[in-house]
Amino acid sequence: MSFTLATLKTAIQDYCESAETTFLSNLPVFIKEAEERILKNIELPFFRKNVTGSGAASNTYLSTPTDFLSPYSLAVITSSEYEYLLFKQVSFIRSYTPNAATTGTPKYYALFDDTTFIVAPTPSTAFNFELHYKYRPDSLTAGSESGTTWLSTNAPDAMLYGSLVEAATFLKIPEEAAGFDQRFAQAVAALKALGEDYGARDEYRYDISKGR
Repeated sequence: MSFTLATLKTAIQDYCESAETTFLSNLPVFIKEAEERILKNIELPFFRKNVTGSGAASNTYLSTPTDFLSPYSLAVITSSEYEYLLFKQVSFIRSYTPNAATTGTPKYYALFDDTTFIVAPTPSTAFNFELHYKYRPDSLTAGSESGTTWLSTNAPDAMLYGSLVEAATFLKIPEEAAGFDQRFAQAVAALKALGEDYGARDEYRYDISKGR
């Protein structure tokens, strides 16, 4: 089973037995909220992306991609070799290179804000970088009525029950919302078991939970 945008909307209406105008107009909102919950609660290879680009000499900042959520790794490429930078806090970067005019091959990086990395030391030349990161996929609602996404094809139960939780909440039927939320949790657990590589917890990357 898989869903198109049209068939998922129909399923939500059928389960909730509602065709009220404001309910129908909010169907895309219910679907987006379901996608958001899946994105924030599960680590899947599907949510990973690689991008390469060039920095600028004497510029300590790098722009993040527009669909960027969080980093897995950042590497500087020199002579076709990858040197992985260590993820730190901005305060460490400032302490390591208090004078931004100090240049060299970057060794560390941090999230300066939601659209920018800061690296240290400041690049001495226009190095090439490769970023491996978690990204926000396009919503099912961004496509046509007959369109599909990876989630609507491979995680239809999670998409359906996640949407139904929001729909039932909108209709103010908490007992139905609770039941749908239980089914959503089961679907998410199954999706985790299917898609997550638990051995990846030892990946060579910054461990946010340990703060280092």
